[in-house]
Amino acid sequence: MTALIGAVIEAFSELRIHKTRVLLALLGVMLSVAALTSVVALGNMASAGMVQTSERMGGRAATLGVSTPSAGSDQAAVVAAYAEVVDRYSIEYSSLRVDTFLGIRTPAGRIDAMGLLIEPDYGTMRRMNVVDGRWFTDGDTERLAPVMIVNEAFHTLMGSPDITTDPGVELLGERDVKAVIVGILADDYSGAQPQAYLLKDQTDRWELAGVQGAPPTLEAWVPAGLADELTARITADLKAQFGPDVSVYRQDYAAQGDPYGGLTLVIGGVAGLVLLLGAVGLLNISMVTVKYRVREIGIRRSFGATSGRIFFGVMMESVVATSVAGVAGVMLAVAVVSHPRVQPMLAAGATDLPPFPIGAALLGVGSAIAVGALAGLIPALVAVRVKVIDAIRY
Repeated sequence: MTALIGAVIEAFSELRIHKTRVLLALLGVMLSVAALTSVVALGNMASAGMVQTSERMGGRAATLGVSTPSAGSDQAAVVAAYAEVVDRYSIEYSSLRVDTFLGIRTPAGRIDAMGLLIEPDYGTMRRMNVVDGRWFTDGDTERLAPVMIVNEAFHTLMGSPDITTDPGVELLGERDVKAVIVGILADDYSGAQPQAYLLKDQTDRWELAGVQGAPPTLEAWVPAGLADELTARITADLKAQFGPDVSVYRQDYAAQGDPYGGLTLVIGGVAGLVLLLGAVGLLNISMVTVKYRVREIGIRRSFGATSGRIFFGVMMESVVATSVAGVAGVMLAVAVVSHPRVQPMLAAGATDLPPFPIGAALLGVGSAIAVGALAGLIPALVAVRVKVIDAIRY
C-alpha cells in the first residue's frame, strides 16, 4: 500500500514538473472522454424517449392484447371472463378497452369525436402524458357525473376552456349528459385528431350512444419472461368459453425483440472510435516524453531504482493524468447533456425525462483510466529497457 501511495505522489510530482506538456496531452483526453460520455448519454436518453413513445402506442413490455370477436354482443360475459383471467393469473395492471365515437356538443355544433373507453390502469400501462390536470383514479367510477380526459386537439376544438373553472362537456347519447374534463393529454403528433377518454363503467351506466354491441378488448401488462406462457394459457381458457375465434397476442414494441439494438451498436461504435483517437494522441505524446527523459531514467536507475519501480512510475504518471482528465471530461459532458435546451430535444416524446445515465459517467472515467494504462504501457516498457550507462551518456 505504501508503495502504491508513493508511486501516486511521485506521479503527481512529475506531472507538476511537466505541466505544460501534460496539459496539452490531457486536453485531448478530456475532450475525447467528454465526447465519449456525451455520445453514450445522449444515445441512451434518445433511446429512452423513443421507448416511452413506443410504450404510449402499444404498451409497456410485455403488454398482451386479448379480443373475442365471436362473443357478439354479450358484453357482460366477455367482461366477466376477462375479470376472471386477471384474477386467476394475478395480473397487476389491466384495462378493458372499447374504441368508439362520442357525440359531443361544441361551440360550432355537434361533432362525433373518437372515444376510448378504458379503466384507470390504462394510464400506467401506456405512459399517458397528462399536461394539465390529472389521470383517472379508482374513485372516479363512483362520481355522479362522467369524468373524461381529452387530448390537446379536443381541448382546442372546445375553445380551450380553463378546466379548473369550466370543465363541462355535453355528451350526446340516449340521454344527454354533462361530463367533466379532469385532464388534458399531449397530442401524439402534430395535427392529431380530437380524442376523448372515458371510464368504461361510467359509459355503461350513462348509456352513451355508439358503444353498444361492440365487445371490449383487454390489455394486460405482464412480466416479459412469462408473456409466452400466459398467452398460451389465456388463449386456452377463453377458447373453452367463446370458441376458437379468440386472439391473444403481444402488442408492445418489444414483441419482436429489441428494435433499438441497432442504435445501441451504432452508439457503441462511435464512442469507441472517439476514444481510440484520444488514446493514439496520448500515446504519441507519452513516447516523445520518455525519449526526452532517458537521461533522468538512467540517473534514477544508477541510484538503485528497480525496473519495477521505473515501470510502475511511468505507468502511474499516465494513469493519474488521464484519471483527472476523465473526471473533468465527464463533468463537461454532464453540463452539456443536462442543459435545459438539450434534454427536451433529445428525449422528445418522453413522459419521464430520463436523468443523466450513471453508466455513461462510469464508462467515461473507466475509459480514461484504461486509456492511461494502455498509453503508459509502451513508454513504461521502453523506459525499463534503457541501459544505465547509455542513458547517462544520452
